[in-house]
Amino acid sequence: MPALSPRSCLLALSSLLALGGGALAQSAAPTASGPVAPGGPRPDAPELSARGPHAVGVRTLTLVRRDVPDIARATAQTQGGASPAPSPLPRYDRPLTVEVWYPAALAAGQAQTTEYRDALGSGPGNPQRPVVPFTFPGRATRGAAPTAQGGPYPLVIFSHGYPGSRYLMSRLAENLASKGYVVASIDHTDSTHADKVAFASTLLNRAPDDQAVLDALAALSTAGNSFLRGLVDANNTAVVGYSMGGYGALNFAGAGFASQVLGFVPGGALASRAVGAYRVDPRLKAVVAFAPWGGDAAARAAGINNAASFGFWDAAGLGGLRVPTLFIVGDHDDVSGYAGGVKSLFENAVNADRFMLVYQNARHNVAPNPPPAASLKSPEEYAHYAEPAWDMERLQDLNAHFVTAFLNSRLKGDAGAAAYLNVPTPVAGDGKYSRNPDGTPKQDDTYWKGFPARSALGIELYHLPPR
Repeated sequence: MPALSPRSCLLALSSLLALGGGALAQSAAPTASGPVAPGGPRPDAPELSARGPHAVGVRTLTLVRRDVPDIARATAQTQGGASPAPSPLPRYDRPLTVEVWYPAALAAGQAQTTEYRDALGSGPGNPQRPVVPFTFPGRATRGAAPTAQGGPYPLVIFSHGYPGSRYLMSRLAENLASKGYVVASIDHTDSTHADKVAFASTLLNRAPDDQAVLDALAALSTAGNSFLRGLVDANNTAVVGYSMGGYGALNFAGAGFASQVLGFVPGGALASRAVGAYRVDPRLKAVVAFAPWGGDAAARAAGINNAASFGFWDAAGLGGLRVPTLFIVGDHDDVSGYAGGVKSLFENAVNADRFMLVYQNARHNVAPNPPPAASLKSPEEYAHYAEPAWDMERLQDLNAHFVTAFLNSRLKGDAGAAAYLNVPTPVAGDGKYSRNPDGTPKQDDTYWKGFPARSALGIELYHLPPR
């Protein structure tokens, strides 16, 4: 196969990511399916799945990154590759809408209900997947006062896929806020269901958007007129990214891109995120990467056959990741890849303390909320949110359990949380449930901590310490 130009690769790549059931991160909504109420957990959920002690408030912020390269406009100006990228690149003020969930103190009569507004579709001008607005319920109180008890709270930044939205993982966001975290979830401009455009914009802007939100919330935590004043401990920050959000989170945490892929963004702008080109923010203490895109399997599937040995990274790039990281992936991931994708990233990020949680027989959609009611009449839209072999409520419970354990350990110094991650056998189904009449483990018990009997099945968890 002949080598493709960066422009041709981006066109092939963008087309791949827009495909049906294997598409990248999609936003979804809680639905009352069967006996499980929206927000769960199921009766067989592991111990850390349930919501915490705090009521949850939610507010929307509008932020702006000033005077940054306008990659979408630069891409349009290349006129299908017939013209070189404009020099200098056009610039603009980049808007970012951010949803913030936080521990709240409810006034008399305030209920834990709200309505979120999202959209189906894959950006404007796509007749196969038109933009269709919809609403869905949430378990938070719009505009609630923040609690004065227990803060400041660690900051968790959420980053969705391509396309997606800030409501992509609202269930997990609400869950973490109830446990004493401030969660800031980004609508990445040019990358949402409603405004998806040039993929090169997504390639460049994920990590800088993460940085901008961290900086903004840190500033608001000391601003006299902000509801976040005194509420946010930005010095203890984590990023939770799904698919393209995972790609950006790894880069934000130090995995600099290889020189071979810098041409995939006009004007060489991606060089600002290359190996050695930037400094990792010391306030970032943990990363959760759901099915992170960018490994060798994803790059090759898109026709990028001149990529580095690990896709968008080489050994030096992955070696730059030193922030503790939890990878979460399905072993049948058909977008980011498993053996030649996420598993390879996990194994070769040799300088990070890292875990990999594997969902057996799962594909790519291991992170979103369950499918919204609006998607139920469209097989294509439904397939963006659902896992064929998994109950999505079960995945919500497992994600809440393991992400809570990881963040409590890394951001709150909870020594007991490590026991939920340091499992006695890496394949849950190999564990033995052996208990005394009072429920305490017998000497031969090797069951995963926090799981009810007969429930730890279909999952694997691996740990590699830093080199």
